[in-house]
Amino acid sequence: MTKRNNTGIPLGDALKDFIKENHLEKGMDKVNAQEAWKNIMGNGVNNYTRSVDLRNDTLFVSLTSSVLREELSLGKTAIIAMINEELGKNLIKKLVLR
Repeated sequence: MTKRNNTGIPLGDALKDFIKENHLEKGMDKVNAQEAWKNIMGNGVNNYTRSVDLRNDTLFVSLTSSVLREELSLGKTAIIAMINEELGKNLIKKLVLR
């Protein structure tokens, strides 16, 4: 029987290494951006949110309410700042509400 390699690294660090080695950062960023939108906007906005998609450095959000779209468009820079803060990195540069 082979001997186990017990290096004692934390599970979180092992997962980060796995994600980096397998080039899964973009997929994780997409999922994290969707979750950040849900957390920041709350149930009121999420009820009118059809889809949230991250492409490169742009977050595309489809909404079912044109009134809500107009209201949110007034605070795009604040929304981008809050989402980037939630993500812990400066990932989103542009927000497109459709």
